[in-house]
Amino acid sequence: MSAPAYSVVVPTIGRACLADCLRALDAATGHPPEEVVVVDDRPDPAAPLPLGAAGTLRDRVRVLRTGGRGPAAARNAGWRTVGTPWTVFLDDDVQVLPDWSRRLAADLDGAGPATGGVQGRLTVPLPDGRRPTDWERGTAGLENAAWATADMAYRTQALSAVGGFDERFRRAFREDADLALRIQEAGWALRRGQRVTRHPVRAAGPWVSVRAQRGNADDALMNRLHGADWWDRARAPRGRLPRHALVTATALAAVVLALAGRRRAAAVAGALWAAGTAEFALARVLPGPRTARETATMAATSVLIPPLAVRHWLTGLVRHRRAAPLRPRPAAATDLTPSRSAP
Repeated sequence: MSAPAYSVVVPTIGRACLADCLRALDAATGHPPEEVVVVDDRPDPAAPLPLGAAGTLRDRVRVLRTGGRGPAAARNAGWRTVGTPWTVFLDDDVQVLPDWSRRLAADLDGAGPATGGVQGRLTVPLPDGRRPTDWERGTAGLENAAWATADMAYRTQALSAVGGFDERFRRAFREDADLALRIQEAGWALRRGQRVTRHPVRAAGPWVSVRAQRGNADDALMNRLHGADWWDRARAPRGRLPRHALVTATALAAVVLALAGRRRAAAVAGALWAAGTAEFALARVLPGPRTARETATMAATSVLIPPLAVRHWLTGLVRHRRAAPLRPRPAAATDLTPSRSAP
């Protein structure tokens, strides 16, 4: 019996790494996809996408455009147009290994009727000859992430049953955990497969960890939709939000006490803030390369991250205070795909 047919859905914002993703997918022989749906989520797609990198798969590539609505909406636009029993989601910054399609065939062939999804195994190459930076270590955490859509195969029927991704998650953060929880709550099982996909560390500026704090708003949405125990059920690390809240509270207390003329109490609160900030900075500096640039970046961002994390969490609590669980949409709905064209 041949392995089940599948389609690949790749959301993209036009990053150069898309070419490497398509090139690696073409090089993976043995059980090619029926089609590759590249979902262009750029608000204003000017430059053409590097579809020629798909090589022998070029005739199977189809492009949809979603106009900058986020990765959840882009993936929905893709899977809702496929006709295969399985949909494999790949991020545009990953590179499947040469034996990926053969291992995928084994993963799908071994999936019982109650299996709704099979996760690929991610490997993050880290630099030789030096310790990884804070950003590189964070990316390496994907190797242990559960149900990451960097390489995740879902039974298309299961996606239809739960309504796909929740488009209230506008960033590439937690939308995969939310979907996995709803798939399991609907009675499907999820398991880890044997195929391996490479996830290089993408280039990032010194403030990337500061911008990443926006994800705390998505954590607040997860709390609202799935309850406070979602962390354990989604196998997600809890992070440092409680400590960030404590450090931020000591900073606010120091300011308030100083304005009230209580200098000694303000000094104590300020000292506690400094100690908490130093502990956070050291926790990020010591495992890393400890270069002057990395140390300076960690020191500066460790001051900014705690209050920003708390701010985004509170913003999420307010914004999503009336959020209700996603209701499944009819499987035939395709209004999420404004256009279907291939340049």
